[in-house]
Amino acid sequence: MKASKGDRLVTHGRVVGKHDRVVEIVEVLGPEGTPPFRVRAEDGHETIMSPGPDSMVEHRKGKD
Repeated sequence: MKASKGDRLVTHGRVVGKHDRVVEIVEVLGPEGTPPFRVRAEDGHETIMSPGPDSMVEHRKGKD
């Protein structure tokens, strides 16, 4: 999994009725775009994540 600053990280809900969690990647801490990532939620909370297999990166539009 590779990402860049500004991409979105989507973690799919694993329980019926639980929604996907979407956060913005504000910093890539691993080498060459790999995890861990510093992410920011809509409410402004920031944390460091090493996403699992239930997550995917949505690359920002206009990126090469």
